[in-house]
Amino acid sequence: MRSDVRMLGQLLGQVLREAGGDDLFEDVERLRLATIQAYEDHSSDAFDRAAAIADSFTIARADEVARAFTCYFHLVNLAEEHQRVRVLRERAGQPSPSTGTGPSTGSGTQATDTVAGAYARLREEVGDDEARRRLDGLRFHPVFTAHPTEARRRAVSSSIRRLSELLTQHDAASAGGSEEHRARRRMLEEIDTLWRTAPLRAQKPSPTDEVRTVMGVFDETLFTTVPHVYRRIDDALRGEESGASAPVVPAFVRIGSWVGGDRDGNPFVTAAVTREASQIASDHVLRGLERALDRIGRTLTLAADDTPPSTDVIALWERFAAAEPAVADELAARSPDEPHRRVVLVMARRVAATRRGDDEGYTGPEELLAELRAVQSSLVAAGARRHAFGGVQHLIWQVETYGFHLTELEVRQHSQVHAKALAELEAGGAISTQTEEVLEVFRAIADIQRDRGLRAAGRYVVSFTQAASDLANVHRLARHAPGDDAPVLDVVPLFETFADLQAAPEILAEAVTFPEFRERMAATGNRLEVMLGYSDSSKDVGPVAANLALYTAQEKIARWAQESGIELTLFHGRGGALGRGGGPANSAILAQPPHSVDGRFKLTEQGEVIFARYGEPAIAMRHIDQVAAATLLASSPTVEERTSRAAARYADVAATMDAASRERFFALVKAEGFAPWFATVTPMEEIGLLALGSRPARRGLSVESLEDLRAIPWVFAWTQARINLAGWFGLGTALEAVGDEELLAEAYREWPLLRTMVDNVAMSLAKTDERIARQYLALGDRDDLAALVLDELALTRRWVIRLTGGEGLLENKPVLQRAVQLRSPYVDALSLLQLRALRALRSAPEQPEGSGADAEQQRLLLLSVSGVAAGLQNTG
Repeated sequence: MRSDVRMLGQLLGQVLREAGGDDLFEDVERLRLATIQAYEDHSSDAFDRAAAIADSFTIARADEVARAFTCYFHLVNLAEEHQRVRVLRERAGQPSPSTGTGPSTGSGTQATDTVAGAYARLREEVGDDEARRRLDGLRFHPVFTAHPTEARRRAVSSSIRRLSELLTQHDAASAGGSEEHRARRRMLEEIDTLWRTAPLRAQKPSPTDEVRTVMGVFDETLFTTVPHVYRRIDDALRGEESGASAPVVPAFVRIGSWVGGDRDGNPFVTAAVTREASQIASDHVLRGLERALDRIGRTLTLAADDTPPSTDVIALWERFAAAEPAVADELAARSPDEPHRRVVLVMARRVAATRRGDDEGYTGPEELLAELRAVQSSLVAAGARRHAFGGVQHLIWQVETYGFHLTELEVRQHSQVHAKALAELEAGGAISTQTEEVLEVFRAIADIQRDRGLRAAGRYVVSFTQAASDLANVHRLARHAPGDDAPVLDVVPLFETFADLQAAPEILAEAVTFPEFRERMAATGNRLEVMLGYSDSSKDVGPVAANLALYTAQEKIARWAQESGIELTLFHGRGGALGRGGGPANSAILAQPPHSVDGRFKLTEQGEVIFARYGEPAIAMRHIDQVAAATLLASSPTVEERTSRAAARYADVAATMDAASRERFFALVKAEGFAPWFATVTPMEEIGLLALGSRPARRGLSVESLEDLRAIPWVFAWTQARINLAGWFGLGTALEAVGDEELLAEAYREWPLLRTMVDNVAMSLAKTDERIARQYLALGDRDDLAALVLDELALTRRWVIRLTGGEGLLENKPVLQRAVQLRSPYVDALSLLQLRALRALRSAPEQPEGSGADAEQQRLLLLSVSGVAAGLQNTG
């Protein structure tokens, strides 16, 4: 990897020389070497020298230098991703610890961070039959959202993806050979493209643009990758039997989407957009299925003499031949004695007809599944088992996972919007445009369900659910919406604030008595979905109290559901950043309360996290396997017993930490003038100028209180200021309030919730820089608030190091520590350029927006925001 970084850095240097001359390259090098020295020396003189270099550039040169460092981070991120893929492929090539042709024996030699390893552990603990039952019920359900946290343009992402392919070619080429030279030449060309591509979007994407961006992940990786995940797990569980008989692995992945469905705070997401989002997704999956059916069909060159078709397959062909005789004659001429091939190619044509809306298309995915299973059974009966459970099984898995809809589109709206609409409707008279739009959404859901099935849409998430009536209002509004068919709705409460989390069990107990809830739950096997918001709860009471409140809420809701005989799915509204519930998902799952997972895990995936986890096939496969393994293992007796025992053992510690952290957090955020001070000492206002997403960054025109600000820019702004306050503030005070270091060290070892919290904070703190943070805090005229932040930073750092061990942060994770240390000086360079621009903007007299020097400084600031986001990787 170091070799890759060195090579890519040299190529970037060559591009800078060619594009901007030696002077540009030397200016970049001066700042780079100065920030490295300042980072290593920890001296104020070295830091001042680096800052002076950043300040000395002309505004045009500062712009170019910021772009150069941003390009460098894109290349470093690429090299790190490439190394992860390299390591994963090396691991995949090693023999499995489990041998033999049958399922793993669960001897304890398999790692439990794979589904195969977790299944082996479950077999040991609960026996074969129960382990198989739990595997059959496994469900992993990521939901992609369009929240604006992806600072990177799609054009930049495409360039990086092409570079990744060239880096793979470079790996495979012989040293010094013509192929290596060709790969380097093309990488140089692509890096030049990256340098010359405008790094900032000219305008905000529309919701439809966001839909198409997310579709790129399906087209490039997920559509083909997910069946490979199933196959890899089946291979690990069954050895040589995999592919020769029916798989034991179910299609356990479901993909949800809020893109084009989430209208909470986004006036640009209309019912028309929701319809279009569903249509775009359906078009993508149908094209994918058509190609897959055509590809597999062409391989089934199995002669009827050796592989005779079943009566069902013969009937399928005869029905098609009667309906489309000319096409049937053509296919029969091309495949005269290959009945299975002909029938699968017919399926490809019918899927194409479905996409076009023609009469000969399928009525739904269930019809296609029935035909595929008929072909599979026919192949089994004829002895062609490897074809039946090879390519045909992959097709079945794809249809089971994606249907004809690809993503299960979810609608989200704020409870107050519903209340306002109902008040208008029940008052009689004319209704507002907003209320008409609310009603039109129900018509859109009904239309989507009619065209693509119930799975295509139907979940309706109610933001800021504060009473059971907020959920009943959705059904009341649905009755007001005219139309031939009422939509089938799964109304999902979203509990976001500290108070709402505490009230959740009582609200749910009342909601399930409503007739609409009882009827829907009866139809779905008493299933209920509940969403928990990590972002607003953290902004409401601070990260420590929010984490503890979320655990308590899940514990109470899970206990209530179990006592009520309800099959509960908790939906985790997590962001990419630590202040929004981010961090490694698998460790977070294993820290959940007993019965709160039960083999089902659903979460939001946002912004840069979507592309980091699902943009590369090998990484996507590993991520899905890891999360599914943790989901399976979380309900094992040993994990549940350990978690519940630790929660009881350290209940007093939790209570002390909760009270102390909240008091400390309130001392900061409830201080008079905090909100405008926050907007001054961070680039919060300027972040709103970035064309990141279609959704506005704040709820009003200005930020006078914390409630005006959305959770994402709250986290993003603190990250840009290199303070990361949203991820750690209050933990030092909480641990200090407990005070007993021996007890806390024991709790860190034994209590998964505390360990996950402390480890995530260690990562967050490692990406902070106190010297740079002081520069940002000095922009505001509030020494008291600055001191409060810096004191808590120092206290939290001391306690985290005490608990994790060693002399510095992340010493218990040396690979991660080294990666952060190598990046930090380069991020510092961008932070110094950002500070320069921010100072100029804060000290400039009031000017019309977009005028002269003000616009140049804003551009430099936004360029640095994009670069710092690339350098730190988890922004929002």
